[in-house]
Amino acid sequence: MNYKYIEDIDITELKVYKEIREKAFKSDGSFIADSPKVVNILLESNIEIRSILATKEYYEEFEALLNSKNIPLLYVTTKEQMQTIVGHKVHHNCMMHGIRPLQTPLDKLDQNIIMLDNITSTENIGAIARSAAAMGVYSYLLPQSSPHPYSRRSLRVSMGHVSKLKYNIYENVFETIKTLKTQGYKVFAAEVSPSAIKLQDVKVPQKWVLLMGHEGHGLSEELIEMCDECVEIEMQEDVRSFNVGIAASILMYSFKNSCS
Repeated sequence: MNYKYIEDIDITELKVYKEIREKAFKSDGSFIADSPKVVNILLESNIEIRSILATKEYYEEFEALLNSKNIPLLYVTTKEQMQTIVGHKVHHNCMMHGIRPLQTPLDKLDQNIIMLDNITSTENIGAIARSAAAMGVYSYLLPQSSPHPYSRRSLRVSMGHVSKLKYNIYENVFETIKTLKTQGYKVFAAEVSPSAIKLQDVKVPQKWVLLMGHEGHGLSEELIEMCDECVEIEMQEDVRSFNVGIAASILMYSFKNSCS
């Protein structure tokens, strides 16, 4: 394998590990992933890998996995060097520089889609991705205004499982829903609303989109009316709603197990 022991931490090739912070990307689609668990999940995908920055111990433990991949550069570092390179304390011994996979066009997505509207929390983006992968909902639709699913924290929270999903970043939520409807999807708005159908009563078709709204404001009335049906999870009267990540998990599980 192409090991390169670091003698100078200021070489140009290593700057990417410091420059790409939480919401930063380079024009070539570069991203940074942290921790062995996340990196190893990504290694099992077809994502392009530019380099790995890790300690000798990491390379020894996962030698077989690394041997199965053609990785251009494997930087061998110490924990102390790694912290100096990235500019902050780290609690792991491995990082990876990869290239985000290309978006999947709307007409190439799967029959079941989890769609987000104006989600602001990177943690929620990652948590929903992880749940979607676990439930077998392999298509992820996100707005341009939300954090990217391949941002560092989203990758970490998803444990790298976002790499199992097709994703598409859309510009206009209304136009996107119109397009999905023409493609035969039934679009469900997830919202606590007088017009909502209880989850236990929903008739789930084979081809569906589940739309989740903003963490605090939910979905607008205009957007709810644009969808085919509105669905809500039954809960106690004195509890307004679930966290959006929890709600998405419950709804995806129910939908996947209720398709007609």
